[in-house]
Amino acid sequence: MLAKRIIPCLDVRDGRVVKGKKFADISDVDDPAALAEKYSDGGADELVFYDITASYEKRTLFTDILKSVASKVFIPLTVGGGINTLDDFDRVLKCGADKVSVNSGAIANRKLIAQAAKVYGDQCVVLSMDVKRADGRFTVFAQGGRVNTGIDALEWAKRAEGSGAGEIVVNSIDTDGVKKGFDIEMLTAVTQTVKIPVVASGGAGSKDDFVTLFKSVNVDAGLGASVFHFDEFTIRDLKNQLKNNGIEVRL
Repeated sequence: MLAKRIIPCLDVRDGRVVKGKKFADISDVDDPAALAEKYSDGGADELVFYDITASYEKRTLFTDILKSVASKVFIPLTVGGGINTLDDFDRVLKCGADKVSVNSGAIANRKLIAQAAKVYGDQCVVLSMDVKRADGRFTVFAQGGRVNTGIDALEWAKRAEGSGAGEIVVNSIDTDGVKKGFDIEMLTAVTQTVKIPVVASGGAGSKDDFVTLFKSVNVDAGLGASVFHFDEFTIRDLKNQLKNNGIEVRL
């Protein structure tokens, strides 16, 4: 059995880690490099870095901040935000990223995932989906959750898998920052649609939420932000509880 991964997420805006609720009510948290070092040393399996306003502001990702973060971590680093071309892939990989996450860029250019997978390999390409219930189905949103694309999330996930994405991160806008548990219904639907690894994002509020996640859905990883940023519990404490509940983790 593969060990379940615990992944802290750094949502970065204007050079600072921030956190919101349902993609709104954004507040300042900390310095990205300082948090990255804390998580790398604290037992995280991977780290995610999102430049959350790059797509909306139609600019490239802040590579100086990314280089600073990458220099502090010795675990796999996934980077997203403003990834629209193969040149963007190349740029962030050269800054220290191990995997590149695409969201709005893949919606704008439906060939981007296939192109990137061909050049860099499936293991490098991650589809990040911001998903919300709309019009009676799970619907993909773009530009940081601001734009309803009308795309069915399950169809989009399947298409990405077929194009060569090696992993999918499912960000539930409905549960983001609410801290009442992961979106089990949404995650179940996605994991039943694709065979590639799925990372659950949005809703972590307690260690029990991660236990429920891994016992309820066949996801490969759980992503958290505020529960780790504000020291509600440590990653090592979380892993010990998961282990005690029969869930395989790397201690």
